[in-house]
Amino acid sequence: MEASAAISRIGLAGLAVMGQNLALNIAEKGVPISVYNRTTSKVDETVDRAHNEGNLPLFGQYNPRDFVLSIQRPRSVIILVKAGLPVDQTIAALSDHLEPGDAIIDGGNEWYENTERRIAQASERGILYLGMGVSGGEDGARNGPSLMPGGSFEAYSNVEDILKKVAAQVDDGPCVTYIGEGGSGNFVKMVHNGIEYGDMQLISEAYDVLKHVGGLSNSELADIFSEWNRGELESFLIEISADIFKVKDEHGDGELVDKILDKTGMKGTGKWTVQQAAELSIAAPTIAASLDCRYLSGLKEERESAAEALKEAGLNDGVGSVRSGIDKKKLIEDVRQALYASKICSYAQGMNLLRAKSMEKGWNLNLGELARIWKGGCIIRAVFLDRIKKAYQRNPNLASLLVDPEFAREMVQRQAAWRRVVGLAISAGISTPGMCASLAYFDTYRRARLPANLVQAQRDLFGAHTYERVDRPGSFHTEWTKLARKADASVGILN
Repeated sequence: MEASAAISRIGLAGLAVMGQNLALNIAEKGVPISVYNRTTSKVDETVDRAHNEGNLPLFGQYNPRDFVLSIQRPRSVIILVKAGLPVDQTIAALSDHLEPGDAIIDGGNEWYENTERRIAQASERGILYLGMGVSGGEDGARNGPSLMPGGSFEAYSNVEDILKKVAAQVDDGPCVTYIGEGGSGNFVKMVHNGIEYGDMQLISEAYDVLKHVGGLSNSELADIFSEWNRGELESFLIEISADIFKVKDEHGDGELVDKILDKTGMKGTGKWTVQQAAELSIAAPTIAASLDCRYLSGLKEERESAAEALKEAGLNDGVGSVRSGIDKKKLIEDVRQALYASKICSYAQGMNLLRAKSMEKGWNLNLGELARIWKGGCIIRAVFLDRIKKAYQRNPNLASLLVDPEFAREMVQRQAAWRRVVGLAISAGISTPGMCASLAYFDTYRRARLPANLVQAQRDLFGAHTYERVDRPGSFHTEWTKLARKADASVGILN
């Protein structure tokens, strides 16, 4: 194929639903795009969709060579295939035809170190590389996702105009920015997903308390969540929760939500987030609690057996006794405030993890800008992200969202309601691990002195790990057991 036959500005390989939708989104913005998939029926399907959705400038290609040569230089090729080996296989198939200065953009949920390995491998052949987080699911890919590209700045510059057209649009610009070097784009997307785990867990706990302590019906819950979505909790996840409560079961009575098996699946990004937090010594208890809940949800049969065994052992359901004196209206408002305060803690943990990784890797992440590009398109999109953006603009070195003057005031105003909800749930025997983890995080972070002094004394006693003192500099070691025996002996003499 001659160079003159290069008809497309960009290419996309990997035409599962996300790939098809992103390709159609790009074409709809007037950008000619070539598409390729190993299974040719997917190419035909995408070409048909482009025709039916407005004769869009999308061109199907049926082998890697024709695909690559149909793109104008410097070529940019997005790949959207399953993370891991399929990415390496796709890169290998395309690399034979790519030339120095061309770029590969991986849009999958990839482990950031895999991206860094591929950047190094690609650069040996003069090929540029971006690892780009894409959030918003199938709908976002088609109508405007949040995009998190990291890696080669030159590769980003070559497609910046396209990405800005394709991304979700919010009041302060498109939901895309150059994240930073290396695997930073993938890492930011991973933490986004970790925050998403926390958000979903907290919302499910609010639902649990309102349903079982408040005795609310699904239609009442739909109304409450719709109302919450008009205030400070306005967000995609609150909005879709309201919709979920409204859907009737077509195979029986009542709503569909009550018929869904209570086992939550997962793909791994939440686990990676918690592992990275541990590696970097960053406390992320809300995200960790959400992960633990997914693990426990998987033990459905064990939980059913445990419920029976503990009932036989005499455990009563505590819900009834708590529910009798409940003021529904007050409970709903308390739960709203508890959810908001817990959510701030979860976001604070995610942002602190991003900062710690940024410092370790020299990525120079702009936390305010990350909050901005999450305002639209992505799963955690929410109105209060604008306020997080402003908090980091006010103070780029903000130690934690919890000490930003605005958020600190809000936490203080909401803490009484938060404690009431958690206390009520504990009395009723309803687990709220996310809300409890957030509250414990808040209470631990705000205390100038913790009982860690005793733990450090124990470490010094059994392992001679030494300790520091509050009243003088240096490291100290004490013969605790010897001195304690001496103290016992002197007490014995006095007696």
